[in-house]
Amino acid sequence: MQSGLPICGLTKTTLLDYPGHVASTIFLGGCNFRCPFCHNGQLVLSPQSFISCSEDDVLVHLKKRRPILSGVCISGGEPTLYPDLKELLIQIKGLGYPVKLDTNGSNPAFLADLIKAGLIDYIAMDIKSDPDSYPAACGLADSSEITPTGTVMAVRLSDRIDQSIDLIRSCGLSYEFRTTVVKGLHTKETFQKIGEWLHGSGSYFLQGYLASENVLSPVFSSFTREEMELFADICRPHFASVAIRGVE
Repeated sequence: MQSGLPICGLTKTTLLDYPGHVASTIFLGGCNFRCPFCHNGQLVLSPQSFISCSEDDVLVHLKKRRPILSGVCISGGEPTLYPDLKELLIQIKGLGYPVKLDTNGSNPAFLADLIKAGLIDYIAMDIKSDPDSYPAACGLADSSEITPTGTVMAVRLSDRIDQSIDLIRSCGLSYEFRTTVVKGLHTKETFQKIGEWLHGSGSYFLQGYLASENVLSPVFSSFTREEMELFADICRPHFASVAIRGVE
C-alpha cells in the first residue's frame, strides 16, 4: 500500500492518547496552521525530513500487536490535509480497531466524509482560543490558511471552525474539545469566551503548555496548576466535564 501520507512518527504503545484504550499513535507531518506555541515545529515545517515508516509498516505493526492494542490514534500535524488518509483508515478499521482522530477542525467537509464512512470513533478537536483571537493563536494573518506546500490561501477560518464544532457535537460520536493553555496568549477572559462559545458541549480539557527546542516561537511559558484550576472553574458551567492535562 503506497500513498502520499507523510508518516513522521509511530508510537507503538500508549495509554495516554486514546482515552480508555491501549493504542498506537500515528503522526502525520505538515499543518495548515502556524500556531506559535506548537512544540512540533519541525514536524509542521519540514515533514518530509521526518518520514519514519510507510503505511505498510504501520499495518504490519497493527496486525502483529492486535492481541495487545485496542485502538489507534491519528495525530499530527493536521491529518485531514491528506485525502489518502481515508484509505489508510479503511485498512485500519478492517483490522477491527476503533480510531481516534486529532484535528484542528479546519477541514469540516473531509471530517464529515470520514464520519459518514464510519472510519472514526472518537474526535479530539483543538480549540486554539476564543473566536476573536483565533487567527493570532493559529499564527495566521486575517484568517489565511497555509496549504501543505506552504502556499497561503485566504479562507473564512471562523466559518470552518464553527462548522467542525457543530458537526462534532451532533454526529453522535465520542468527542472532546481541548485547549493548550499558554501564558502570553490566554487569559481568564479567553476561557469565559470559550465557555460561552462552546456552551452545552461534552468533555473539555485544558492542557499544559510544553516548552521544547522545537517550539515555533519560543517566547511563551506555562501557567501554574493553581492558575489552570481557575481557568477550569470558569469553564465548568458550560461543559459536561472539564479536566486538566499535563500539569503537575
